[in-house]
Amino acid sequence: MKKNILVTGASSGFGLLIATKLQQSGYNVIGTSRNPEKMQAAVPFKMIALNLDSEQSINSLSERIFNEIGRLDILINNAGFLVTGIAEEIPIELGRQQFETNFWGTIKVTNAILPHFRKQKFGKIITVGSITGLVAFPNTSYYAASKHALEGYYKALRYELSEFNIRVAMIEPGSFKTNIMDNSSTTLHRIEDYNALRNKSEKYADFIVEQGEDPAMVAAKVLKVVETDRPKFRNLVGKGLSVLITLQHFANGTLEKTILKQLNKA
Repeated sequence: MKKNILVTGASSGFGLLIATKLQQSGYNVIGTSRNPEKMQAAVPFKMIALNLDSEQSINSLSERIFNEIGRLDILINNAGFLVTGIAEEIPIELGRQQFETNFWGTIKVTNAILPHFRKQKFGKIITVGSITGLVAFPNTSYYAASKHALEGYYKALRYELSEFNIRVAMIEPGSFKTNIMDNSSTTLHRIEDYNALRNKSEKYADFIVEQGEDPAMVAAKVLKVVETDRPKFRNLVGKGLSVLITLQHFANGTLEKTILKQLNKA
């Protein structure tokens, strides 16, 4: 019997690649998008509507899935967006929206699925985080905070669900060539004191996306976690990520100096 997998945010970027890879690997994939009708003809998997900012949308998603297919084996949390900008410049409302979507929206989807997973006594929850959920960079304060929050939440959830045969894992990608910057939000408010740092940060962000690795690597990593019975919690994807984490935890001040040095080269 084919396993049923739900992939949120499957209309573009990592989500589209992940959903397509899993469908082509023999799984029955259901992808979500705010406007699924725009994508359905172009993808090999079923698309349904989901708005992470709407509890009604999330609740109806859960009901629809279990009414139509009866069983869900794996939930892949991928949907979200990016807020860029210097921390002091970003309005609290925009920062709050970052958390409503990236953190609370993801948690609400998970909570809508969990009762079904507990009842069937199995399931797997895979959440696409980011290296910025482990190492923060300038100009990404709220995005980094939302990804750090996901890391902590699912780390605790992993323990709580272990007795129900429900596995929890995080995918932590580094720099990849995606359209994440095209779907980002920022603020028009600018504080002059930050102009030099902001400009360097924006130029560097464009550079690392341009020089980023093939995002198909992320889809391949997700497939590996899907096919592993007891996956490890943190699954890094990309070159040099282990070094970054080591510098952050064991080399006091070295990581910050390295990041600032890279910005000055941009």
